[in-house]
Amino acid sequence: MRKLTAEWVRKAEADFVAANKLNGGSPPLHDQVCFHCQQSAEKYLKALLQEVGAVVPRTHILLDLLAHLLPHHAHVRSLRRGLDFLSRFAVATRYPGDHATKRQAEAALRWAEQTRVTSRAILGIRARRKKSR
Repeated sequence: MRKLTAEWVRKAEADFVAANKLNGGSPPLHDQVCFHCQQSAEKYLKALLQEVGAVVPRTHILLDLLAHLLPHHAHVRSLRRGLDFLSRFAVATRYPGDHATKRQAEAALRWAEQTRVTSRAILGIRARRKKSR
């Protein structure tokens, strides 16, 4: 794996962990959960682009990133619906007037997980085994 790809993966994973930690907190932080899910997906897609040597565009629009990936990994098309859903959380929920619901946060976590699993499989990153006691 390329060095810069690994950096994208580390950043994506940090956002994924943050989203999951924020989801279990009190009070509910649905806006922040959705934002970090979008960020995780964005960074995983950028890792995939980096790994194939493609230009990594500066955009938060996940469908644009997907379009750049399709020539290299056609099967990521299955993420389209979820990436479209996650894109709305890149900016809107960071400002007054738009709030994410618990249901949206749960859906965002599912789509972020699916993007994570797909990306890590493409990159050949195996799931870590839990340590036995």
